[in-house]
Amino acid sequence: MSRKYVIINADEVDSVDFSQVDETSADTIRYSVDNSQTFVKFDSDTTPSFLDGKTQYSHSEILAILATDEWTDPDFPPE
Repeated sequence: MSRKYVIINADEVDSVDFSQVDETSADTIRYSVDNSQTFVKFDSDTTPSFLDGKTQYSHSEILAILATDEWTDPDFPPE
């Protein structure tokens, strides 16, 4: 079993069953710089139903995505 990551739109957070993912609540997830997207992770071989049909990423893939300007503000912290 390997950890999987799924990016979702921010307006889908209400549909997340936090008992099926590693995050604990909407208050503990990371959002993109423009707050339009977030992601959840899970360790099950069975995909939670609310994530069906969504692209799943490996750890290395999500790290590459999170390193982009869309997810990491290049001006924060300010120098």
